[in-house]
Amino acid sequence: MSRYKCIIFDCDGVLVDSEPLSNQVMVDLANALGANIDLDYAYQHFKGNSFQNCSDQISTLIGKEVPKDFESQYRERSFKKFKEKIRPIAGVKALLDGLDMSFCVASSGPENKIRLNLELTGLLPYFEGNIFSCYTIQKWKPDPAVFLWAAKTMGFDVKECLIIEDSPIGVNAALSGGFDVFGFTEHDYKGELQKNATKTFDRMIKLKELLD
Repeated sequence: MSRYKCIIFDCDGVLVDSEPLSNQVMVDLANALGANIDLDYAYQHFKGNSFQNCSDQISTLIGKEVPKDFESQYRERSFKKFKEKIRPIAGVKALLDGLDMSFCVASSGPENKIRLNLELTGLLPYFEGNIFSCYTIQKWKPDPAVFLWAAKTMGFDVKECLIIEDSPIGVNAALSGGFDVFGFTEHDYKGELQKNATKTFDRMIKLKELLD
């Protein structure tokens, strides 16, 4: 029997395969402004970050502030990409169907983005009523606030919860909040999660084994 009573999932890259889509949109918009970056750069510098942090980094690269409508452009283009191409992470539905404990999602994205991606991938019914967005509390990872809020709202102590993350920023947020955190490494091409995460796994089907 698992010692955990609640799993708090990140969304992008953990439940839904949105990282390639959203990061490519960010790269395209940044390069149109003269940033000259690629997708690998985006994975390294933007993954798990707040939109504001990513925007600030792009401003530094281009030597001026990004346009005022930069975020609205990003949201419009990325939502269009999600509607065309987003898929659930392989094996995640089977995992959720087999879990015998509480679970929720806590993400840096705005709630309308989280809901859209969960709905498009057929995962929304699993998380309805248990969606926690950093935008709601205006605190972003690596601040652990969104995880602490989720744990408290779900009715569990920190030590009863397990965080599932796919970015170093998310892992560090979980650890700074006192949580155990398992790193999902399916797209961790540079092995960045191994050194800090409590445990790592590269396929969703393996998570159930780690919980038992």
